[in-house]
Amino acid sequence: MQNATIVLEGGATRGVFTSGVLDYLMEQELYLSHVVGVSAGACNAVDYVSRQPGRTRDCMIPADKKDNYYYGVRKFAKEKSLMNMDMIFDVYPNESHLFDYDTYFKSGMKCELVVTNCLTGKAEYYDEREDKERLMKLCRASCSMPLLTPVVKLDGIPYLDGGLADSVPIERAKTYGNSKIVVILTRNRGYRKKSVSKGLAKLYKKAYCSYPNLVRTILLRSLYYNRTMNHIERLEREGKIFVLRPEIKPVSRLERNPDTLMGFYNHGHELMEQEQGRLMEYLEI
Repeated sequence: MQNATIVLEGGATRGVFTSGVLDYLMEQELYLSHVVGVSAGACNAVDYVSRQPGRTRDCMIPADKKDNYYYGVRKFAKEKSLMNMDMIFDVYPNESHLFDYDTYFKSGMKCELVVTNCLTGKAEYYDEREDKERLMKLCRASCSMPLLTPVVKLDGIPYLDGGLADSVPIERAKTYGNSKIVVILTRNRGYRKKSVSKGLAKLYKKAYCSYPNLVRTILLRSLYYNRTMNHIERLEREGKIFVLRPEIKPVSRLERNPDTLMGFYNHGHELMEQEQGRLMEYLEI
């Protein structure tokens, strides 16, 4: 296990690229000592620590219709969610795509999952190593997209997608004290977020009128995301961090076509294989 940190961006189904990258690393038995994951990156993070190559891929690309986690538009009004979050974070880990809790809890790797506190609008970071249900609730909270899925309560506090407050936690990674940081992004080089439209801003304000700090965070997200990307690209140019990002057009964040998703997964796997030498050189292995 190498003394280094890996940072995993989210992006809903774009996270299948990251799972391809991590699966290749796991196949090579290359594990870093620290990992911090956001949204879909949180799901990838726990499967990396539990040492289960293929699990995130199989969860994101269900082979059986009974494992399909999309409610779709028809059920959205009734369920208040576009996806069956119980399926993803209860049925999958405990019944159909078993999560290796024992390996995870015994691992010496530090693994922080990022969530956004709806009351404060700030990011919080948790490393859960005892409670199975709480671990999956943290993953669920980190992946709960605003407007599309319900808030998740932990200890009575409402949480949503960690990417709202800290999309790519490079600054958090620096606090671990490791000189080597590997960043896995799910967007192409040069991507920057656009500001929230006036119409969507009104929708957020109405939907989350009880959480003004959350709304403020959502409306400022593009500003902070773009600053973070500028910072990451500067550190990358200076050789201070290692960055891997897609070199083909990413899938949409709610992509449903299994062939399209598998293609993006394979791209991540193949790209990491191509870049293994550069990564080893950076890590000085």
